[in-house]
This record gives sequence, C-alpha cells and structure tokens, in this order.
Amino acid sequence: MKRVTLILISTIFAAALFSTTANAQDWAQAQLKKSSRHREWVSIKHDGRSVETFIVYPESKDKKPVVLIIHEIFGLSDWAEELADEVAAAGYIAVAPDLLSGMAPNGGRTSDFPGDKVTEAVSHLNPDQVTADLNAAADYALKLPAASGKLFVGGFCWGGGQTFRFATNRADLSAAFVFYGPPPDKDAMTRIKAPVYGFYAGNDQRIGATVPEAIANMKAAGKTYEPVTYDGAGHGFMRAGEAPEAKAPDSKARADAWARWKSLLERLG
Repeated sequence: MKRVTLILISTIFAAALFSTTANAQDWAQAQLKKSSRHREWVSIKHDGRSVETFIVYPESKDKKPVVLIIHEIFGLSDWAEELADEVAAAGYIAVAPDLLSGMAPNGGRTSDFPGDKVTEAVSHLNPDQVTADLNAAADYALKLPAASGKLFVGGFCWGGGQTFRFATNRADLSAAFVFYGPPPDKDAMTRIKAPVYGFYAGNDQRIGATVPEAIANMKAAGKTYEPVTYDGAGHGFMRAGEAPEAKAPDSKARADAWARWKSLLERLG
C-alpha cells in the first residue's frame, strides 16, 4: 500500500511540474483538424452519470475491434483526442471517455476545468466510479454496428495504471496495453484474463522500479505480461515524442512503441 501511495504522490507532483507543457497542445488540435475520419461525441449514461465520450471511426468496409483509450492525468486533452484519431487511422474504433465528465465547475468535463486543476481532479477520482465509467463506455462501444466484438484497452501515465487495473475487472478484454503506468496489487492480478503488454521509459525510474515486481507477480499468477523499456525516453514519451519540440530519444521511443502497439493489435485483432 505504501508503494502505491508513493507512486500516486509522485505522479501528482510530476503532473504539477509538467502540466503547462502537457496542456500546450495546439499542434495536436491542428493535427486532429486535418483528419478526414468521422468523429463524434456521445453521452453514455449509467448509474445517474453521463460520461462524455469521444469516438473516432476507421475508414473501413468491415467491422473492427474497439480500442478503449484511458487518458493521462491531464484528462481528455487535445492530445488524447488526437491519439484516438491515430488509433482509428490504424483501423480500430477508438473510444475515449472523459473520466472527468460532470466533475468540472457547472457539471462540465476536462475542457471546463481551470488548467491547473485538472491533475488534482483526476488524481482524486473514485476508483469504483472509474471502473463503472470504463465498463459503460466499453459496453456501449461493443454494441456499435461497426464493432466486431473484440475489445482492447490502452492507457497512458495515470491511464496506464488504470489500464492495468481495468484488466483485473474486465473479463472479456482481448489485451491491455499499459503505457508507463503502475501495476495493480498482486492479489488483483489473479483476476486478469487478457495478456498485458507494457511500454516503459528508460529515464522513468519512478515507474520503472515497479516493473521487476510486476513481472514476478504476473508470472506467479500464471498471467501473460510482456514489458518493453525504451532506453533514453522519459515518462510520457507517447505525447512528448510527438510534439514539435520533441527530444530525439522520446521521438524514437514513440515511433518504436507505436509500431509495436499496431503490430500487437493486428496480431490479436
């Protein structure tokens, strides 16, 4: 429990340090505007809540798997929406719920928070509410006429940890893709049914330190867990590596991780 608490505190501190950079995403918004793919917002209702969810469809004549995307501690930002579009470009129905729906002033979502309040709000989300929101989004997506019936989940930073945790709570997942997020408790791992694939940064000891124990615990539980660490990259490289001012190691890690992710999706889809 102490390890999880320390990771959470470190995540909040790191988020506070880098929130300005992470939220300065005009480049992501510009990239999204260039897309020809159909995208829409839907309001998914469950248990008295409405979860505003961003969906992007691939340009395809065939039914496609769903990829549920769990955003960073920065909420459903411009980059998260742009990433969803990239997933759709790869041939999948991208479904990105805003887990801050209804939590902002006047019942708004991520975009309605003052910039310096988003990370605090995400870090205080109720875990059971997060699971319920994700389940509702997944259930909705699987019923879409364009959906093939297969469900994947991928998340980043805070969302990476939630992805690993969601795998302990969702039995019909085909795979979970954890990008630089901490693992769940050892006991919870016994409930995981899907293979888990990890993507980690070499210059991110805060999260990297959790990987050896996660390997041991997943092996003991008889689960599939395949982590890859990208040397020289920093935490958040999937976003940072795409930015105009990206450092070379982050760009390379982003390209390599994206290629691996698409290869896994194709093989498992």
